[in-house]
Amino acid sequence: MNNTLEFAKKILEIPSPTGYSIEIASFIENELKKRKLAYHKNKKGNIIVPLKGKTDHTITFTAHIDTLGAMVRSIKSDGTLIFSVLGGPQLATYDGEYCTIITRKGKKYRGTFLSNSPSSHVYKDASTSPRNEENMHIRIDEVVKNKKEVLNLGINTGDYIALDPKTTITDSGFIKSRFLDDKISVAILFTIIDYINEKNIIPNSNLNFLFSTYEETGHGGSNIPETDELIAVDMGCVGKDLNCTEYDVSICVKDSSGPYDFNITNELIQIAEKEKLNHGIDVYPYYGSDVSAAYRAGNDIKGALVGPGVAASHGMERTHKDGVDATIKLLIKYITK
Repeated sequence: MNNTLEFAKKILEIPSPTGYSIEIASFIENELKKRKLAYHKNKKGNIIVPLKGKTDHTITFTAHIDTLGAMVRSIKSDGTLIFSVLGGPQLATYDGEYCTIITRKGKKYRGTFLSNSPSSHVYKDASTSPRNEENMHIRIDEVVKNKKEVLNLGINTGDYIALDPKTTITDSGFIKSRFLDDKISVAILFTIIDYINEKNIIPNSNLNFLFSTYEETGHGGSNIPETDELIAVDMGCVGKDLNCTEYDVSICVKDSSGPYDFNITNELIQIAEKEKLNHGIDVYPYYGSDVSAAYRAGNDIKGALVGPGVAASHGMERTHKDGVDATIKLLIKYITK
């Protein structure tokens, strides 16, 4: 578990707003090279790690390396930035957050997301102004007073903006960070890869571990390797009318793309019950996964969705090591059944 959390912390600190996967993909590739594992990338940038099994049946596990973020939409006359969100964040949680502006030429500048009414001493509507793209901006931590001076820095429309993850691991076992969706699952898949290799396990099925880009914009899993089953390892939702908690592995039976495969979900539930794993069975009406994208693209697959429970998703997220542990154990049992 310590290795899993250390790996998670490393990748959480690497900026990867969806569409900008250069740094995180390089890190993942280096980790695979250290392990002397074969892999390949498709044109979209998804990284696929194949492991040979005993039969022709193939299971692909996918977790996404892209996160929420923003992009520079335009530069205002006072030298602040108008932004456009990447993915579907809770924008109220962006207010006051530090960020990094990444230019197309690789320069990085620091900044802060702010309301257009940022001071209660100045603006009557400081506490009531809506937190949305129209009523927020980014203040750049450079001496800039107009648009020309911002352009002289090399900042322009289309530059990426990555929020600070603020990753914290508590003594009580909580992992608090932005972008646990879905980097905690990336760490989970690496833990499983390491377990298979260290134990010299030859699984019954061929396995693919797919690290996808563009999941937050809905098409990360649209192009996948030939497979019989596609299992998305992605955050479980915690909240009203849901069974999953931060201490559980979520087994999602239906989301916005419809129901997941009856037999796979049944088998996952049965394993969780038999192994006495903390788990929740849930329906997520406002959720989509890489399996959803694969379905929409017309792939002939069976699909499922599991992952550790994550509270306050697309905001200031939190999970617990017990939920991470339950997810790892469930997937290992499924692979070695």
